[in-house]
Amino acid sequence: MKKKIGVYICHCGGNISDYVDVEQVRKAVENEPGVFLAKTTMFACADSNQKEMVEDIAAQHLDGVVVASCSPKLHLITFRAVTERAGLNKYNYVHANIREQVSWAHSDNKPGATEKAIRIVKSAIAKVNRSESLEPVKVSATKAVAVIGAGVAGMRAAIELAEAGSEVYLIEREHFVGGRVAQFDDLCVSTETGKTLVTRLYDEVMKHKHVTLFTGAEVIETSGSVGNFNLKVKVVPRYIELRCKEHQLQDAIDVCPVQVPDEFNFNITMRKAIYHNYPSEYPQLPAIDIKNCTRCGECEKVCENINFDQKTEYLNLKVGSILLATGFDPYEPKRGEFGYGEIENVVTLPQFKRIMHYSKDKLMYRGKQIKHIAYIYCVGSRQVDGENKYCSRYCCTATIHSAVTAKNKFKDIYNYHFNRGIRTYGKQEVLYDESSRKGDIYLQSFEDAPPVVEKKGDKTIVKITDILTNNKELEVEADLVVLVTGMVPRKENSIAGLLKVPKGRDNFFNEIHMKLRPVETVIDGITIAGASQGPKNIMESMNSALSAATKSFSIVNAGELALEPTVAKIDKENCEWCGKCDEACPYSAFTKIEYNGKFIAEVNETICKGCGMCLPVCDTNAIELIGFTDKEVESMIDALV
Repeated sequence: MKKKIGVYICHCGGNISDYVDVEQVRKAVENEPGVFLAKTTMFACADSNQKEMVEDIAAQHLDGVVVASCSPKLHLITFRAVTERAGLNKYNYVHANIREQVSWAHSDNKPGATEKAIRIVKSAIAKVNRSESLEPVKVSATKAVAVIGAGVAGMRAAIELAEAGSEVYLIEREHFVGGRVAQFDDLCVSTETGKTLVTRLYDEVMKHKHVTLFTGAEVIETSGSVGNFNLKVKVVPRYIELRCKEHQLQDAIDVCPVQVPDEFNFNITMRKAIYHNYPSEYPQLPAIDIKNCTRCGECEKVCENINFDQKTEYLNLKVGSILLATGFDPYEPKRGEFGYGEIENVVTLPQFKRIMHYSKDKLMYRGKQIKHIAYIYCVGSRQVDGENKYCSRYCCTATIHSAVTAKNKFKDIYNYHFNRGIRTYGKQEVLYDESSRKGDIYLQSFEDAPPVVEKKGDKTIVKITDILTNNKELEVEADLVVLVTGMVPRKENSIAGLLKVPKGRDNFFNEIHMKLRPVETVIDGITIAGASQGPKNIMESMNSALSAATKSFSIVNAGELALEPTVAKIDKENCEWCGKCDEACPYSAFTKIEYNGKFIAEVNETICKGCGMCLPVCDTNAIELIGFTDKEVESMIDALV
């Protein structure tokens, strides 16, 4: 039991004290067993209060500390660092959350909130009374990072890591790098094209000696933990040894009898089983789609560099950290959604961009000239019954930019924007202004009254109840209907399941805290970047890539890592291996070993996250959680009730 515990109760500038009588809380706990001093403070996290806590701990020789303030997600690390600066083991510090769990939850009941706060603080005191000084688990770190995904975010992160001095394995599932940006022509609010940006990043990647690029590669197995991840990578060959001579390559494409929808052009065109996406994508070397190839041999007759004897390779890589930059997919409307898949001149925004790419003097689609274009915003997003409730943020800007581009590139273009409010934030507002000045028409509706697309004979009609004209029912005869679709997570993203990376309600990868730890996941050593984390434009993706690269490098550059000692501990005498703990563990931290003539469970301390999932399934109560032992938790419950 502790003899000198310091308790600090935070006003949080009114966030807590407006609903909790903090002085009453202080008086209620100052005589609890072990409490030596109890104070209130306006801002516990302020530098001045941290300095005072350090002085109190050192001068009064405190052996335990409790801070009652906001969520431990925000400041647990802050106050642990305070105790360490004062010479106290940081695991003799306990955090009590009386903001989110009390003042914010019970803002309508100050007496009740105060009583609950008292009990929570007493519970924290009970825990710190039984706390022990713990030492972190030490592991060595491999100075290498695996970057999964070679879009613009992945390439930017790889360059940053390499320049910092880390070995980098850049792993791309497709045969070409560049991701979605390679499919773009002119970029919003920029003089660059997608090709220019991809070219610049690819050239930097290829000239750097510390970056190894794998294309056609996919991680199929993972093991280990922060500092020492083991990855098994499957590399599918291109079945082409060297770059074909130009005429030979074209001859090989021409004779190939297989035709499949071209994903690079969002299926508005067809491609052969032997294909390339350059000049937009790199490496500028063709590949054979072995899944659709019939092995007829026609291409081999005209191109000497095709080699179907190439074998799939399996590589074993060891890295200290993994950076996920797996990108996004554009939302695919359901059949019949605003006529998609049923009316031939209804396309998505990504498809429209590729239509403009292939149109020369006139904007053409399916052999018809396009003049009147209706853009329907927020398809698949912000809909009453839609799956995706979030706003992708970039769609409005991308649509208006495409509309302006169409007017600048082709004659007699009329743009009609069916929206629910335009969100062109920051400098992108100038695009909205330019669009308006060029005569684009904006029609707005509420979420519960979206536009309606109908086919009347050979005409496509878009109707709307326009709130900007006092709810008049208006209609437009459109040559082309463009459905503005947002970002959704990658459909084929097996790496997420392998690494057990948590996802948010939007199904994108979830960070620990959007402000304080914006690129870290709860899996130590795994960082996230770009649109794999949520809808982002190119600049935002680049910034998050730099942040994730910096964090990953700090991990692998440390040499030795100190991991949380809050892990499961096995009572070897009571354990009788039944496998239930292994089944319950989401991190595969248990192994079966032999001990004194019987089989028992053993915990890999570098993998265990201290989640506690194993504790309730153990029939013999042979597992305890260091830092949250049965005695500690029971004492907390006693204090609460």
